[in-house]
Amino acid sequence: MEYNFRDIEQKWQKRWVEMQTYRVTEDPTKKKFYVLNMFPYPSGAGLHVGHPLGYIASDIYARYKRQQGYNVLNPMGYDAYGLPAEQYAIQTGQHPEKTTFENIDRYRSQLDKIILQHFITKGTAHYQTH
Repeated sequence: MEYNFRDIEQKWQKRWVEMQTYRVTEDPTKKKFYVLNMFPYPSGAGLHVGHPLGYIASDIYARYKRQQGYNVLNPMGYDAYGLPAEQYAIQTGQHPEKTTFENIDRYRSQLDKIILQHFITKGTAHYQTH
């Protein structure tokens, strides 16, 4: 029997989204705890191996604090504008807004696959350029 990890992972990831497993709700009876990660620059073709290293450590700590009964907020965002985004857009010949939104979607997909408990309630529509 073959172990089809892709199907198994997709099944459970879909279930966790449907059940809102990682949804953050406020409980005034619990103490608050905030975990802040360094936000990635969505200015390349995807996450590199160094990105998850820090996220995994903070995710472990956030899970630990949740198990201790804290209200834990562990947000994920994107440092989406500036020279890295502009440079990537120049290299690919596309507008920085287009590449930024595409790369945020790609990063979100990659982060979801490593099953981190980051608090994200909105997609890229939440990120607006001015």
